Amino acid sequence: MIQPMVWMTIFAFAATLIFILWRPRGINEAIPATIGAIFVMISGSVSLTDLGVITETISGAAITIMATIVMAIVLESFGFFNWVAEKLAAKANGSGIRLFWYVNLLCFLMTLFFNNDGSILITTPILVMLLKHMGLKNHQKIPYLLSGGLIATASSAPIGVSNIVNLIALKIVDMDLYLHTAMMFVPATLGLLLLVGLLFLRFKKVIPKTVPIKVSGLTRKSYHPLKPSPAYSTEKERSRFMRNVLLFVFAVRLSLFAASYFAIPVSLMAVIGSLVLLGWRWVYLKISPVDMLKKTPWYILVFAFSMYVIIYGLHNIGLTNMLIDYMRPMVQGSLLHASVMMGALLTVLSNIFNNHPALMVGTLTLMNMDLSPLTLKISYLANVIGSDMGSLLLPMGTLATLMWMHIVRKGKVMITWWEYVKITFVVIPPATLFTLVVLYYWVSWLFGGALQ
Repeated sequence: MIQPMVWMTIFAFAATLIFILWRPRGINEAIPATIGAIFVMISGSVSLTDLGVITETISGAAITIMATIVMAIVLESFGFFNWVAEKLAAKANGSGIRLFWYVNLLCFLMTLFFNNDGSILITTPILVMLLKHMGLKNHQKIPYLLSGGLIATASSAPIGVSNIVNLIALKIVDMDLYLHTAMMFVPATLGLLLLVGLLFLRFKKVIPKTVPIKVSGLTRKSYHPLKPSPAYSTEKERSRFMRNVLLFVFAVRLSLFAASYFAIPVSLMAVIGSLVLLGWRWVYLKISPVDMLKKTPWYILVFAFSMYVIIYGLHNIGLTNMLIDYMRPMVQGSLLHASVMMGALLTVLSNIFNNHPALMVGTLTLMNMDLSPLTLKISYLANVIGSDMGSLLLPMGTLATLMWMHIVRKGKVMITWWEYVKITFVVIPPATLFTLVVLYYWVSWLFGGALQ
């Protein structure tokens, strides 16, 4: 007979997912996650000792992600992203096709320098405004917004620090940020290039041939969460200031990898970088850091912690033991087989359950399979590819995609689920499979001898 604890934990997990995807009356996803976590704790499948382990596991990742989001918000208050949007339009020089490539480059760099949630929350509203100022029709906006949303989300794969769930999983497998990037950056970036190429071929007939050469005076609408950009005395002064800020952010990002290499807490460097940027803004704009208490999306911390509590409860009632028996044949034999099969499995799980719980379940399962170091690392990285890129088949595969769809609809750009999947079912499977195959060859060639 199945114990009540098991039933309550499974019910909490299922109900949490339903309410996260449904979001009745637009409730924040952290609310059902928190209620689900409370039910799991009441069931007894997660103890107070487990809560301590969970806190230790996610704390570093949470601090790092929140620090980078703070940096993105500070840059937004400088008017940095409005400035970038104007430069984007100028660089396109009247070419809609050139604008397509620049938009996707911007979304890639935003996720690389900050994280996928920050990229979606800040870049998408600005792109909506940019395209509106250009006078494009609804169907002409879709290639830019949809490709940008997909690239922004998938771009969290190359470096682990661009996604909170990736950072949590890194902690679980005891893999540092430096090694993760060395093994993943080349395969994931090549996969992203293929993805954006496929998106271009798919949208080529819809992308407008010409767009306005100059777009200025971008202003936020009511749905954008941040304040208007500050004024600058001259355009030259504004551009010089923005370049200096960009160089600083780039230096902070590099410091995270240096910290990982020298075994310094990555979260410490992220916090120092965000504090310096906050101080810079205080001096330059006379804006106190206190406003960050209101602007920072703290619910991301609550959501991540609550989801991990629920997943840990599933782990404790034996879910991972069941998955071990199912997944072990997938990772036995060749490393290529392990990469492709684990990536495919996480793609399916992510699109059914959302990529946050899918990657956590997959990672916890791998840790209990007594795999060799190289097999474990390739299987884990394949999980990341499946949860970051493969999860984009359906809008509900990632929270970032759900937020993106909500933002574009508030911006009065109509993109239906059917329009979304008509694109993703053509471009996501080949891009994901290609990335998984390249991962195997890249890791085997570069690290095979050292990690065997």
